[in-house]
Order: sequence, then structure tokens, then C-alpha cells
Amino acid sequence: MSEGKNLWETAEAQHLTRRRFMAYFSTLGLSSTLLPGALWAKIQEEKKLRITKETIQCAEQIAGLQFTEAERELMVDGVNELLSNYEKLRAVHLENSVPPALQFNPIVPGMTFSRRRRPFRMSKVNVPDVPSRREELAFWPVVHLSRLIRSRKVSSVELTEMYLDRLKRYDPQLQCVVTLTEELAMQQARRADEELARGRYRGPLHGIPWGAKDLLATKGYRTTWGAMPYKDQVIDEDATVVRRLEQAGAVLVAKLTLGALAWGDVWFGGKTKNPWNPKQGSSGSSAGPGAATAAGLVGFSIGSETWGSIISPSTRCGVTGLRPTFGRVSRYGAMALSWSMDKLGPMCRSVEDCAVVFNAIYGPDGKDLTVVDLPFNWDPRLDVRQLRIGYLKSEFERDRKDEEWKAHDQATLETLRRMGLKLIPIELPDYPIEALSFILNAEAAAAFDELTRSNRDDLLVRQVKNAWPNVFRQSRTIPAVEYIQANRVRTLVMRAMAEMMSQVDVYVAPSFGGHNLLLTNLTGHPAVVLPNGFRKDGTPTSITFIGRLYGEAELLAVAKAYQDATDFHLKHPPLTS
Repeated sequence: MSEGKNLWETAEAQHLTRRRFMAYFSTLGLSSTLLPGALWAKIQEEKKLRITKETIQCAEQIAGLQFTEAERELMVDGVNELLSNYEKLRAVHLENSVPPALQFNPIVPGMTFSRRRRPFRMSKVNVPDVPSRREELAFWPVVHLSRLIRSRKVSSVELTEMYLDRLKRYDPQLQCVVTLTEELAMQQARRADEELARGRYRGPLHGIPWGAKDLLATKGYRTTWGAMPYKDQVIDEDATVVRRLEQAGAVLVAKLTLGALAWGDVWFGGKTKNPWNPKQGSSGSSAGPGAATAAGLVGFSIGSETWGSIISPSTRCGVTGLRPTFGRVSRYGAMALSWSMDKLGPMCRSVEDCAVVFNAIYGPDGKDLTVVDLPFNWDPRLDVRQLRIGYLKSEFERDRKDEEWKAHDQATLETLRRMGLKLIPIELPDYPIEALSFILNAEAAAAFDELTRSNRDDLLVRQVKNAWPNVFRQSRTIPAVEYIQANRVRTLVMRAMAEMMSQVDVYVAPSFGGHNLLLTNLTGHPAVVLPNGFRKDGTPTSITFIGRLYGEAELLAVAKAYQDATDFHLKHPPLTS
């Protein structure tokens, strides 16, 4: 038996299954007294299998399946081999930045897109006189601030010092800042002013201070992802979005908070507050960008969305947010949560500000291979009455707990009609959208696999049912087959959306009505969210416009037309220092 045992130890080191063991045995020319089947059985008695038939029977319940005893017997060796393969793969170190070989593409067969590029245009606006008290500029939109800087009526250094002062003054109340980038900001501001003095103007973001959600890598500064396990992490490069904004002349003044690993508004340093009501959180996960933009602490900010992380804090904080089409803005240098759903976009004080910022950051960089090379032809003169505008009829009619919000949504429809828009009733595709949400969870669990296996997930502040540590663990039970099947259903949803969107160019929806938010994140459609009223308690509500894939120009034009017909975006939270 010692000869057989040595043979087994050799075979075990090679992770041989029973079938492979038999073949291996036959090549060795050993004594006929050693029967391979008997030897295998004896070895199995001495070696306790890690996965047994009983284990498989338990796993069947998780997967919603039922096998026979004979089927389990056949499975045991193969499942143990799979476990061995997992262990081999786990020995390979995977940075969060490494994407899977499979890529999501929101385009379905039959879709075509214009590749004609036109000049970027801006509205002609009457810029008010420069206030004697510079801090009054804190809430001015980028399209106004840029005119002041270009005409050198206000310097970038003045703006930067003003915003840095406000960040220091109001952050203790709002908890929206992870790191002030003061040294970098002053360098960039002085450079912006020096370039203007020499006659070099980079464009409408030249000299404008901004804030980055702290999942964007910034050379020389921490990139914490809002989470305790990464609070001292420094990634020695700039994310593509950070680099492009620097090239546009923008001035980075702060790394802003996000709910830990892009969920909620609780980060390792506390809970980011809503400037309209500091007793509330600012919502998330782009919590800091929402709060800082609303409070006039930055000229604009960059957030990210996987499932509502721009829409929700923009709503809570009363700012205007653009969630671009999937594959419009490079995510290189940004924390990965869900490779098939993550999107980066601007959070601003006006729709046209979003257009200006988006124009600076969109397009391929050769690093994020999901990004398409399609034009963004922004023209604020577009006559939106020539577009087909839909509305989600059943969602506007549905009873809701927040009656004030429903009244604001109805008023939005009336405003659009008064603007001369003929609204077309539409409905979303009828599929079990919520059942697809585990696609995000499976990808997120893979993105933070090492965090779970190392038990460092215990360091995250939120340790409740609806928080990442628990969801990452739960996601280990999602069968790979079901993940693939869910993505096949996703394809059907994408096809149905393509058919529905062939009837309209843009549609309007309650910001959290039905399955629209999750569905459009799964299909990759762009959205603009902006304030559409205020409750009696002074907090804002919002409305959302959804566009065609890569149709940001038309989408933003409709949202701007509505915003120009209202004044909700001009109101500011009553801050106290």
C-alpha cells in the first residue's frame, strides 16, 4: 500500500481526478496486484474530500435545483477539482483596475449613429456685473464664471482661494471632503492666470475650481474609495478624467466623499450631510460631489453611477447631474465596482454646465476599451419642439407616498406642454428588472474578492444587512450560470428598449418611478436629473430625462429647455457656518 500511497501523493500534487488517476496509473506499468479502482477507493477512505455529496445537496438549495444521489456521486470529483482551481486562481494577484476579458456593449443589432462632428457651441448669456463681495460668485454656474475668467475680471486664484475657504468653513458641518488638494489647486490656478496673461485660453473650464469623487486616482494624493481599508491608499497616477480636466485648465480643489466603496453616504470619516437639511444624509454614493456642488464649495464636480449614484445625491442636494451613456467616458483610474454598469459624469449647477464638463471628458483614451468614438454635438440653439418627447404615463399616474413630489412631477408635465412639446405616452419593457440586480452584486463581489477573503471587510464602517460586506458574502452563492442567464435576459431588455426608443428621442420620468432607474443603468442609457420643486420643509425634488444611447446632445437640450422655463436651480441652501 505504501507504493500506492506514494503514487497518490504524486497524483494529488497534480490535482488528478479519478478518471485522470486511472489513466495516470496505466502509464506507470506497476504490478498487476495493484488494481487502480481498489487503490482509488482505498485512498479516498484515507483522504477526506473537502466537498462531499452532502455539501452538493446543500448547494442545490441555493441554486434552486435538485439532483439525484447518483448525479451527486458523479459530481463530487469535479466539484473538488473546481475548488482546487479556484485556489490556484486566487494565488494570482488582481488589482481592482484589472477588468474581465468580457466587455458589455449597450448597442444591439440594427442601431446606427451619426459620426459627423460639429463645433461645440455655448449659449449667449448676459453675465451680471462682478459682485464686490467675491463670495457671491460661489453659486454662479460655470458658463458665467468662465466669462469672468476669460475677460480677466476675476482671476482663477481669486476663485480658488474663495472655494478653498468655503470648503474649510463648511466641511465640518457637511463632512463632504476627504482631502483638500490645496497645494495642487494653487499651482493650477496660478498657471491658469499666467496662461491667460500670455493670451492662451484653454476653453470654458480654464481656471474653474472643481471637486473629484474620491474614487478617481489623483497623483500625489490619497484615493480612499471612502472605505477604511483603503484610507491611506495612494495611486501614483491620474485617472483619465482628472488628466483631461487638467488639460482643459480646470483646478482641482478637493477629493470629495463617497459612501464606502460607492454605496450610500457613510464613509470612514462620518456621514456626508444634505446642505438643505443637515439632519439628513446627502444620499450616495456621490455624496460629496452632491453636497459640495449644492453648497457652493466647488464650481462643479465629477461623480459616478452604477445604480443611482449620480441621480440620488443630485436629487437630495438639488443639483443637476448627467449620467452619460455607458462607454462614453473613460473609467481608467476610477475604482471599479461593476465593469458592465459603472459610468462617470458631471454634477453641476445647470444643464449647460454639464454639457461643458462632459465635452471635456468624453471620448476614447485607449485604456478603457469600452469607450466608443462618437461625437457630442452640443448646440443650445436646437429647437426641442422638433424632437419626439415621451413620458412614462403609468409612473406619473401611480399613487405615491410623497404627494408633494407627485404634484411637482405633474407640474413638470404641464410646463413641458406649455413649452410647446407634444408628450407621447410610453411604457417601459415588461421584464423582471429587479431580478437582474444581482448582476451588479456579482461583479462588485469579484471586484472586492480579496477584501472578503481576507476578512478586511470587517473594517468597513457599515456592517448591516444592506451594506457591501454582507452583499459581497451573499454574492459568493450566485451561480455563474445564473449570472450568464441574467445577462441574456438583459439582452432582451436592451432589444426592447431599442424598440421603445425608436418611437421617441427623449423621455421624461419620475426620478425614482418604477424600474426606470435600474433598467436604464442596465441598458446603458444616458440620463439628466435636475430639480423640479421644493417641499414645504425646503428640501428639493427632481425630475429625470432619459435619452437615446449616445444621444446626450438632444437629451441635454430638452433638459436645458425645461430648466430655462423654471428657476428651481437658482435657489441655494441656507448654510450656516
